[in-house]
Amino acid sequence: MNILLLGSGGREHAFAWKIINSQKCSQLFVAPGNAGTSQIAKNVSLSITDFPAISDFVLENNIQMVVVGPEEPLVKGIVDFFKSNPNLSSIPIIGPSEEGARLEGSKDFSKQFMERNNIPTAASATFTKETLKDAYQFIDQQSIPVVLKADGLAAGKGVLICQSHQEAKDSLKQMLIDNMFGEASSKVVIEQFLDGIELSVFVATDGKNYKILPEAKDYKRIGEGDSGLNTGGMGAVSPVPFADADFMRKVEERVVIPTVKGLEKENIKYTGFLFIGLMNIGGDPYVIEYNVRMGDPETQAVLPRIKSDFVDLLHAMGTMQLDQYKIELETFTTTTVVLVAGGYPEAYRKDDKIIGLENAGKDNTALVFHAGTKIGSEGEFLTNGGRVMAITGIGSNIEFALQNAYKNVAEICWDDLYFRKDIGQDILKLKK
Repeated sequence: MNILLLGSGGREHAFAWKIINSQKCSQLFVAPGNAGTSQIAKNVSLSITDFPAISDFVLENNIQMVVVGPEEPLVKGIVDFFKSNPNLSSIPIIGPSEEGARLEGSKDFSKQFMERNNIPTAASATFTKETLKDAYQFIDQQSIPVVLKADGLAAGKGVLICQSHQEAKDSLKQMLIDNMFGEASSKVVIEQFLDGIELSVFVATDGKNYKILPEAKDYKRIGEGDSGLNTGGMGAVSPVPFADADFMRKVEERVVIPTVKGLEKENIKYTGFLFIGLMNIGGDPYVIEYNVRMGDPETQAVLPRIKSDFVDLLHAMGTMQLDQYKIELETFTTTTVVLVAGGYPEAYRKDDKIIGLENAGKDNTALVFHAGTKIGSEGEFLTNGGRVMAITGIGSNIEFALQNAYKNVAEICWDDLYFRKDIGQDILKLKK
């Protein structure tokens, strides 16, 4: 097949790497891609939200499957655009409908869906600037800390955990009145804080059938010890030792099955990946949030652990044949460390030369996934984003995987490079 992959991050480089390793892929195009994808596929200068240009490219290049990496095109309705066009409707596109994408695009919609389908989650209420006084009263009734979530997309940064009632009120005013997250915080979900251990579970579904992919734990904060500002993600580990067979059985019975059946019952078309952010509280799963695509950087830890053919998985999802796909997993552990530009997630510099890449990953103990990178005028690799790349170490256990990740991280350098040195350390402590 000729395949088009939309996106430009580390998740998309991992997708591209997995897709081109399948004999079912003739040619892979990535739009717009990054310096890493340009080494293994053909980058195409297309905007991921320019649906007419994407559809023209698909028809002109005999594309037989489209894979959507990030959430923005899904929330804006790319799947509906394809399905409503007679020339495109028969081409499998991996991602949910616009209505299905509201599970991520609107925290309020997502919470209501969970309540309707009896999916365990934190108690919450939603407010707008018109109901600010009611929101203040609601905050006063909550125990501390209080969680505030922007209703719309905020690039993974729209969640605030407030340590006092006054901080929660001040932050809520900034979100609703001062547009802290723009249109995304015109509605805010205030919810109970869940105290437990966080993890992410990934599900592939064709709208009726599903397969549970390897789980992962990610690290959101910029600083070590989970301190400082939220980021798009600073690292990930898979598998997760505290997600044992009993816990995963509860996840499947209480969360995955009611979610897939709820979507089907409500006639919400959903073909694609479902990322379920969970809290393990005393061995019971509670849903923090849904995302309607794979996570980043969790994808860089999860995909290497899928042994069976990945293009077969994508095609089975896109053609409603997922019940016929047998997923096989690797037994090794993966640990991903994200390398970022200094200053991220606030102001950071671009165009710094990346040195030492040729030495990273060459002994097969780690994989190098580009994110915010580009090729310079002399063919050199340059930084081009906040999260620049992710190094995924592979090992028979978490200790070896971390050792391999950090050994390869040490090969790479650019001015003001930063990474967390404590990825996976909490899991090592749990194991002891």
